Amino acid sequence: MKEHVLVIMPHPDDETFAVGGTIALYAQRGVPVTYVCGTKGEMGRNMGRPPFATRESLPQLRERELREACRILGITDLRFLGLRDKTVEFVDQDELAARLRDIILEIRPSLIITYHPDYSVHPDHMALGWATVRAVAQLPPEERPPVHTRAFGKASAVLGEPDLVVDTAPVWETKLAAIRAHRSQSQLMLSRAEGDPEQAERMRRDRQLERYWIWRFDD
Repeated sequence: MKEHVLVIMPHPDDETFAVGGTIALYAQRGVPVTYVCGTKGEMGRNMGRPPFATRESLPQLRERELREACRILGITDLRFLGLRDKTVEFVDQDELAARLRDIILEIRPSLIITYHPDYSVHPDHMALGWATVRAVAQLPPEERPPVHTRAFGKASAVLGEPDLVVDTAPVWETKLAAIRAHRSQSQLMLSRAEGDPEQAERMRRDRQLERYWIWRFDD
């Protein structure tokens, strides 16, 4: 099977903060990466200090930031689902899963990366994670690509140690550049790290290792 990675997450910046190093490593090997982004992050609270965006301009700003981050990471296929930020859990889940299934059947990815449906903190993360695994579950078992999920918080205490830990040190500078591209979301974090080597090293340690739990289907 030809390699093709499909990343399904709800927000501009998820592709960078959560899985940017993994994406960059695949792209570096010439593996195509498609990012299906659920929303344009229009309900985000970060608009810069001093503000460089308004509630009205924020969706367009975050889309521009995302397109630049995708360019840096090596994502060449970016798609939007057109969902509203912070409301993904209220979308008809059957309809959403059907839309995702159609994308999966079109792309035929060798790997899907998404958020864990139960342990990824944000309701949008979990709702789109659930829709993704439901979409894959509708395929015959022999046609299902592996699904790697990102989880946070108390995940290890419940799920056990991650199945896969990706050390993104070889592409850390690429991931950091993509983080910078998401200026509205990273400005405060990066300003704290500037001029403080200890803070910068802590940020690198926190974000260099990307941990995944493989989703296991019942049948």
